[in-house]
Amino acid sequence: MEIYELTIHELHDKLKKKEVSSVEATRAVFSRIDSVEDKVHSFVTISRDEALRQAQEADKWIAAGDMRPLTGIPIAVKDIFCTEGVRTTCSSKILENFIPPYDSTVVARLKKEGAVILGKTNMDEFAMGSSTETSYFGITRNPWDLQRIPGGSSGGSAASVAASECIASIGTDTGGSIRQPAACCGIVGLKPTYGRVSRYGVVAMASSLDAIGHFTKTVEDSALILGVTAGKDENDATTS
Repeated sequence: MEIYELTIHELHDKLKKKEVSSVEATRAVFSRIDSVEDKVHSFVTISRDEALRQAQEADKWIAAGDMRPLTGIPIAVKDIFCTEGVRTTCSSKILENFIPPYDSTVVARLKKEGAVILGKTNMDEFAMGSSTETSYFGITRNPWDLQRIPGGSSGGSAASVAASECIASIGTDTGGSIRQPAACCGIVGLKPTYGRVSRYGVVAMASSLDAIGHFTKTVEDSALILGVTAGKDENDATTS
């Protein structure tokens, strides 16, 4: 099995046993992206240099014995989450060059765990759609059959996991935008209860309905991510 095919808990065990480094795992994932991205088109922005820097930092944490469930794990993020210093477009022309000055709460919590942020995934423009065909940056394809849709609006996030272009990914769901692409791509998708995960720093589609979730290869992996992202946030009064 290739490194990029591993689940979170499988890669975590290998990192812990020093059988592989986060830098090696991140490079393996980027190699996979390089080989399939021109066909699948999961990403809008790839943060190669920053991701490798984060991986190097994660390896230092691991060497020091400060390892957490997501430390050193390469994760992709839907391009609706604000990411400090990395453009957030919502797959739209109008935000094509928008670079946020801060991280959304979810991204900040991933970084605090030592996760490696690979880049921003494609979506239906402003999350309006269910096929990832309405992105200004082009259509995302279903990795299992390039003639089919991956679902949407979080289609890039779902396709990136199904194509092993990341170990896991983050998405949003207002009316099915995690559940439907997870089903289309044959992976695990979790839409948590509204308010379980902070919406702070996420461009709203419908503030009273938006839920922040994720895509993984296993249910165990889904629980690991929720354990990091869920919880009260003083920046979002609707969180529990």
